[in-house]
Amino acid sequence: MKPELTINIILDEAAKFAEIESTYDEPSLYGVTDGKAIGTYLEHKFMAYLSQAYTYDLEHPTRARLSHYI
Repeated sequence: MKPELTINIILDEAAKFAEIESTYDEPSLYGVTDGKAIGTYLEHKFMAYLSQAYTYDLEHPTRARLSHYI
């Protein structure tokens, strides 16, 4: 069973994710000037990254708080 995701884990995993993402180019984002689209793309990618190792409830009331860290 996967451990439950907490704010502290998100902060640690976000640093790891950023390090991983910064090591290679992202051709699908070349030429994209819409910052919201880029943020949404990376948020979805980060959520997929987290879901490989943790469980979390996207409908939970703390989702709004968690989104500030994502």
